[in-house]
Amino acid sequence: MNGNTPYAGVPGKTQAGKRANADVPDLSPEQKQSLRDSITDIATRTREFLPDEYVVGSKVADDGNGPQAQVSVQPPVGHPVSAGFKPSIDDFDGDNLETHEEAEVARGLAASAAMQVKQMMGDNITPTAR
Repeated sequence: MNGNTPYAGVPGKTQAGKRANADVPDLSPEQKQSLRDSITDIATRTREFLPDEYVVGSKVADDGNGPQAQVSVQPPVGHPVSAGFKPSIDDFDGDNLETHEEAEVARGLAASAAMQVKQMMGDNITPTAR
């Protein structure tokens, strides 16, 4: 059963547990910049939805398995939430990343972070106003 998985390796070419070079996207500098811009846009939009007590961060990395991007939110209380993805060459139109989902991802992250606070605080809070 292990011989038909992509992680079993190709004898003499790819070690077990490693990806073949053909499977790892090699992005141009312009494509990497487009990925950084997209992640920065998501982080900026997420910050707009949340108060200053929430810490929003983003990162783009290339660890040998291809590029990956992540935006994380640490709420004032509760567990951090994050969204990440590994783009492929097919996700790019020339040098530009074609996602068009930045606003949706930002809203989802903000909502998840707010939900973390609500779950930690519970319903025992007295409202200050109506």
